[in-house]
Amino acid sequence: MAWVYLLLAGFIEIGWPLGLKVSQMPGRFWQGIAIALSGGAVSGLLLWLAQREIAIGTAYAVWTGIGAAGTFAVGILWFGDSASPARVASAALIVAGIIGLRLTHSALE
Repeated sequence: MAWVYLLLAGFIEIGWPLGLKVSQMPGRFWQGIAIALSGGAVSGLLLWLAQREIAIGTAYAVWTGIGAAGTFAVGILWFGDSASPARVASAALIVAGIIGLRLTHSALE
């Protein structure tokens, strides 16, 4: 269950940078702030739950990695951020690191 919490925490973490971006749009300041605060709070709670069974270094790296790669994808899909091959390859390395941490964690159990 800890890995489910951690995956959810990582995906929900995308909410706080997304909320900050939304808050910069005309007339959407408070909506964006609400998204950012709620995303950060729920994500943090789920990370806390995951850390009961997953090592702190692994949990934090996976959490931030999912958040970073997910925010990267949201930036490309919704905000027109650059999808240059070098940027996409770099994000793919983050995802590869997440997968490696998960596989390594399983081998230790």
